[in-house]
Amino acid sequence: MIAPLVYFLCAATSFTCSVMLLRAYHRSDFGLLLWSSVCFAALALNNVLLFVDLIVLPQVDLLLWRNLAALAGVSTLLFSLIWNIE
Repeated sequence: MIAPLVYFLCAATSFTCSVMLLRAYHRSDFGLLLWSSVCFAALALNNVLLFVDLIVLPQVDLLLWRNLAALAGVSTLLFSLIWNIE
């Protein structure tokens, strides 16, 4: 019964972090903030897919899509860290 609330709070937190990072990027124009925002947006998508997979549509397996969203987010952040190593 508490699991849907936790899934929602995780998605909301990731989305809020993404928005805050994007706002900071617009103020400072620092590229790492943009890539971090994209990473958190992908992680928010991952959390939304988790909620849909386990609560809304438990008969449908969205594990592959959840993992792809998480991989996209982490890969984006890793790419940005490597690209901005200077």
